[in-house]
Amino acid sequence: MRSIRSCSRARTNSERGFALIAAIVLAVLYVGLIELLLLDSARELTEARRFRAKVVAATLAENGAELAAARLIDRPSANVNAEDAQGTISGTMRKLANEKFEITGTGSTTGVVQTSARVQLFGRIEGTQVKIEYAVHQP
Repeated sequence: MRSIRSCSRARTNSERGFALIAAIVLAVLYVGLIELLLLDSARELTEARRFRAKVVAATLAENGAELAAARLIDRPSANVNAEDAQGTISGTMRKLANEKFEITGTGSTTGVVQTSARVQLFGRIEGTQVKIEYAVHQP
């Protein structure tokens, strides 16, 4: 019976286990690639959270300055504090000599990444017009 003899496993001794080794090597490479992708995505998520926290803190600081400046023309000073789901807001406004003013707003975020920012506005009042001369933004 020639068909049975041709299927003999005696000739495949040198190839025994080759497919298993190849499959294991490919599986290890595949798992390594997935691990690298997971590490990269975790790093990018952390960077995105940090960026979002900075933007929210700057916005909260500007909101604090805006709240403090709400009645700039008829008040000599103002202090405001507020809190919302994004974080805390505070602002101070004071009039200086020669119709000049200084407004400071600070914001601090809540959440996974906590950060704060500060905004200072310097300007003058001419009649009923408010003119901001310069602003300083600090992280």
